[in-house]
Amino acid sequence: MSAVLATASSRPPVSDDFKSNILVVDDLPEKHVVFGTILEELEQNVFHARSGKEALRLILNMDFAVILLDVNMPDIDGLETGKLIRQYKRTAKTPILFITAYVDETQAIQGYALGAVDYIASPVVPEILRSKVKVFVDLHRMNRQLQAQAAEREALARSEAARVAAEESIQRAHYLSEASQTLSRSLDVDATVQALVQIALPALADMAAVALLDSHGELICTDIVDSPSPALSLPVAGSRKLNPEMTQAMRSAMLSREIEFVAPVGLWTERRADESGEGVLALPAAVEKVALCPLFAGERPLGALLLFGRPDHFTGTRISLIKEVVSRASIAMENARLYSLVQEADRRKNEFLAMLAHELRNPLAPIRNAVRIMQGAALADSKMIWARDVIGRQVDHMSRMVDDLLDVSRIARGKVTVQTEILSLAMLCERAVEASAPLINSRQQRLTLALPQDHVLIEGDTVRLCQVLSNLLNNASKFTPPDGVIELSAEMNGPDVEICVKDNGQGIDPAFLPYMFDLFAQGDQALDRAQGGLGIGLTLVKHLVELHGGDVRVFSEGLGLGAEVTLRLPARVTDAEGMAPVVRPPSAPVRVAGATRVLVVDDLLASAETMKVLLESEGYVVQIAGDGPSALAAAKEFSPSVVILDIGLPGMSGFEVAQQMRQREETRDALLIALTGYGEAESRLRSSKSGFDHHVVKPADIDLLLGLISQASPRKV
Repeated sequence: MSAVLATASSRPPVSDDFKSNILVVDDLPEKHVVFGTILEELEQNVFHARSGKEALRLILNMDFAVILLDVNMPDIDGLETGKLIRQYKRTAKTPILFITAYVDETQAIQGYALGAVDYIASPVVPEILRSKVKVFVDLHRMNRQLQAQAAEREALARSEAARVAAEESIQRAHYLSEASQTLSRSLDVDATVQALVQIALPALADMAAVALLDSHGELICTDIVDSPSPALSLPVAGSRKLNPEMTQAMRSAMLSREIEFVAPVGLWTERRADESGEGVLALPAAVEKVALCPLFAGERPLGALLLFGRPDHFTGTRISLIKEVVSRASIAMENARLYSLVQEADRRKNEFLAMLAHELRNPLAPIRNAVRIMQGAALADSKMIWARDVIGRQVDHMSRMVDDLLDVSRIARGKVTVQTEILSLAMLCERAVEASAPLINSRQQRLTLALPQDHVLIEGDTVRLCQVLSNLLNNASKFTPPDGVIELSAEMNGPDVEICVKDNGQGIDPAFLPYMFDLFAQGDQALDRAQGGLGIGLTLVKHLVELHGGDVRVFSEGLGLGAEVTLRLPARVTDAEGMAPVVRPPSAPVRVAGATRVLVVDDLLASAETMKVLLESEGYVVQIAGDGPSALAAAKEFSPSVVILDIGLPGMSGFEVAQQMRQREETRDALLIALTGYGEAESRLRSSKSGFDHHVVKPADIDLLLGLISQASPRKV
């Protein structure tokens, strides 16, 4: 505020001890003594100049209440000096008293023409000189006081204006803050529209409504048309399609992306109460102007906010405020729309997962039944027994994935419940180890257990908690190399038991740790990823543990350094002896032993072995490989005529293997067939560029595949 006052007033306020400046101009020193003595009683500042030039120098830097100017001076006389004084803006109106011994009429006329206020004859009468000078000193003092008062009033006005502007700015900021909070309070489109009308009244208009574009591009006025004044109230039941005249005006506003003002017209057509036909619903007479404010989400029009009021209501300041509110409302409505789309997509996804899990169960049921029947039959053919066991294992694997999909769908819809009972920690771990032992044993991994000696009891769902631990053990096995070590341990920590599954496998990228429990999240999405899966196992683990009042966390020091998953569950210790789980020793993995030579490359052993048996039954000599490097090594020794190659191999993708095979002597002319689950056009094009002769999508048409293989010529060994 002090800066404003300093700018508004170029002169300081007049105080009681303020002294005016008086200038005496005369070439005679003795006159200066006389004038100084006479004017001393006025107690003002008296300045002396011996010539016109000296006087002009003084008036350039100082203000004077009155100037006493001798007419007869050498160099520049008094009249010429007075003329020069009048040319300066500072002294254009400063009173001049000419002092002269003789005044003729011509000289007097010339002096008064220059602005002289009086002539004083010399020698002067002290009382007369003092009296006349005092008049001008008093006038000068009064003038300075008036100037100071004017400056104070101006400063006060500026201060008041600044205060009002500051208050308006605070009110505006507070209003916009409240508007933002109100608009963001809900992510429902209808609730956001209601909030927009609420904040618009009465700050922006006397009455308000919102019209939005529907899915067909039609402008529909919502059922929110209201006013705090009964005279302006216009209740509406249901959404209405706007009449053509209002629709055209609103489309014009949306096209220009600017607020447009129109005369009040009817909003929509409705049937009269007396059933005499239809008429346009008129606005109240108090409404004299309608502001059409377009609502946009980026470049996409959403509709418009309609504000009704008087012509003087929509001032420049209010229009600026309306634009800001409309901008925030557009963002809030777009957020609400996007949220509703996400919710709808999520609902459809959950429905799809539920339907998929259900539909996949239908073909799995008869397959599993058939395997069971085959298990009861006395099969003499070892190949049939082997094929039956492969089918059984793969049906079990598919069943687990279907169960996981169904569980995810149920969890997302909040339909998963747990049936709690008192169960033993040792028994729980034993059942989980029993379920995961086949996978761990097949990968020749070592499982160690470290459980509390005390008998620990947990209140939970046996099936669900076994599913949780089995999921963690299966994950550890999948991401741990053969001969790796998996540790299952538990210990009491206060009122909870902490169960930890630790491995020395491939570890987890620290950047991926925050997303470990997200649905469908997978750390490795490349074609050459070593492990498959849907990315839903840990999501199920987290939800099921939380349903039991616990939590789960994961830790890894980085890639290649293993991982550790710890879940915490409420538990208690009893005096009963604990039950030690039995760990079954790992059994040796199954190995199956082996015209045109065919090399089958697939990281899924069951797929490769079934293809090998199938082709051998057709008379081909077949060798299998599980990854790219072993395939290249086998091709060098085997020199195949046909290579059936999966694209999604661990470590080295099928595309890379095919490119290298085309560069080697033993496989340069071999028939390369891509047998893969990737069937889109991009994968087919990439297969062709990588050197494949054919691209076949799984599950393959066996007759087609055999027909392609028959095109190859047998090689001489």
